[in-house]
Amino acid sequence: MRHRKSGRRLGRNGPHRKAMMRNMVSSLIEHGRIRTTETRAKELRKIAERLITVGKRGLRDAELNRELDDAAYTQKRLHVFRQILKDIKDKDLARKVFEYAELFSERQGGYTRILKLGYRQGDNAPISIIEFVERLDDEDYEEAE
Repeated sequence: MRHRKSGRRLGRNGPHRKAMMRNMVSSLIEHGRIRTTETRAKELRKIAERLITVGKRGLRDAELNRELDDAAYTQKRLHVFRQILKDIKDKDLARKVFEYAELFSERQGGYTRILKLGYRQGDNAPISIIEFVERLDDEDYEEAE
């Protein structure tokens, strides 16, 4: 029985599921939106929103430490950067998380939206687009799958 067990298994074992989610969140941060199944999008939303929140908290705490000490500021930024690198292995994309964190500094959660598209032709799976609710200036939404 799966009583009180959170999260979806997505037909994969643990390491495969973790790798898939890392790849998907990297694509979401890189492109700003991706097209995937509705179930995967719902799981991806949890990870993406948590990453943005970690980035926001890191920026806020680092700014508080900046007033006190430059070393503490650098230390806090590095700590948060490494926390983000646990989920995203690309350093450039981890830096982009901070850009999103600044973009969403006034928003209390709800950084992504899921748009339902219909059904995939091959297996009739429900397809959705997951995207950030606000765009960075340099983004042209390329369709990443």
